[in-house]
Amino acid sequence: MKDQEIINLSKSVFWICFVIGSICLLGGLFKQESFAVAGYLLLLFATPINLLLVLVFWICGLVNRPRLKTYDKAIGILSINIPIAILYTFIGLYLFSDGNW
Repeated sequence: MKDQEIINLSKSVFWICFVIGSICLLGGLFKQESFAVAGYLLLLFATPINLLLVLVFWICGLVNRPRLKTYDKAIGILSINIPIAILYTFIGLYLFSDGNW
């Protein structure tokens, strides 16, 4: 894969997960339980996919040292999803707990 293809793959996975997570959160704001379930399933499926991709990028970076910076950049792009997912999880839990923690 070329350097730009690696970056584009990580950006694509990032944006797909971000957009779907945002749609689920927006649906949750209107107390639609189906969106909350979809958001939970997104966490269950997207987390292993993102972690697997990070692991593949990490191994490829170790094997192909000249492209290590490119793989590190791709890992960084994917890692942006982590704090966003945590924030969305707390917001969703707060919304469906009726504001009582």
